[in-house]
Amino acid sequence: MGSQTSEKVQWVASGTEFLPPSAEMAPKKDVKAPVKKAEPAPAPAPEPAPVPAAPAIDLSTVKVDFSPDQIDDYREAFGLFDRVGDSKVAYNQVADILRALGQNPTNKEVNKLLGMPSADDMTAKRLEFEGFLPILQTIINSPNKAGFDDYVEGLRVFDKEGNGTVMGAELRIVLSTLGEKMNETEIDALMAGQEDENGCINYEGVYIEPLRSVMLCSRTEMLLTVTKHYTVNN
Repeated sequence: MGSQTSEKVQWVASGTEFLPPSAEMAPKKDVKAPVKKAEPAPAPAPEPAPVPAAPAIDLSTVKVDFSPDQIDDYREAFGLFDRVGDSKVAYNQVADILRALGQNPTNKEVNKLLGMPSADDMTAKRLEFEGFLPILQTIINSPNKAGFDDYVEGLRVFDKEGNGTVMGAELRIVLSTLGEKMNETEIDALMAGQEDENGCINYEGVYIEPLRSVMLCSRTEMLLTVTKHYTVNN
C-alpha cells in the first residue's frame, strides 16, 4: 500500500497523471466517418426537339400553264442534255437546264423539288420530260425569283465609284465566297471578255446583256443559249 502511494506521489510530482496498471486506457476504436449515400446521377438533358422538315412539294398538283409551242421549245432544250438517249436527264443536270432556260434557282430549291435526293441519287437517278415541266413551272411561279433589276441592284452594291462599273477582282471574290460558291472555272467562263483595261466590268451595259438575253430570249436565242451551255459543260 505504501509503495503504491509513493509511486503515485512520484507521478504527480513529475507532472504526469497517475494511472494504475489496472486502470490502463482501453484502446480507442477506429471510428469511421459515416458513409455518404451515393447521390443519384443527374437526369440526362432532354434532347432538342427535331427541326420539322420542310413539307414536300407535291408536283402532281402543279398546274402546267405552258402553251404547246413553249412545251415544244422546252422539250427540244431538255433533249440537248440527254446524254444517254433515253429521253431523260440526270438529277444533277436539272438545275443547269433551268438556268439555261432563263431561270435562276438555287441548288437547294432544285433539290427540294427533286425530293432531297442523296449525292448518289443525283448522279444515278434520271428524270423524264413530263416530270421536269412541273419543276420548271414551280420555279417560274416562285414569288422569290429575282428579276433583271434585282441583278443590277445587287451589282450596284459593289460600285464604289458610282459609275456603273465594279472591280473584276472584287466580283471574283464575291462569287467564290458568298452564297452558292462558284469555282474558278465557272467564274472564268462567266467573266471572260468582260473586264476592261483597268480590270473593271460595266455591269449596267455589256456585262448584264448576256443575262438579259437569257431571261428575255426568243425561241432561237434560247436554243442557242442552251446549246452553248451544254457544250461548255461537256
